[in-house]
Amino acid sequence: MSIDLKTIKHISKLSRISVDEPKAKKLAGDLNSIFKFIEKLNELQTDNIEPLTSIAETTLKLRSDEIKSKNIREQVIKNSPQDNEDYFVVPKVIE
Repeated sequence: MSIDLKTIKHISKLSRISVDEPKAKKLAGDLNSIFKFIEKLNELQTDNIEPLTSIAETTLKLRSDEIKSKNIREQVIKNSPQDNEDYFVVPKVIE
């Protein structure tokens, strides 16, 4: 696939992005090199290869689910923007 200046100008018009001539030429070159790389990747045989979620094949260490901070309610409420004894007060978001 090849991208020419006419295609770049058409795409820029559709996306309502103003692109001058030198920038359009650079974009055409960049996009063509990206498409060439994609075509190279499509030539690779990946039929018997399992997909990866990460390059590092490690398993996550499990930890016990324990409460580390107890009875900190007063400390949390102290940080509230408004004084209130029962709950944390935040500014109204929806009008």
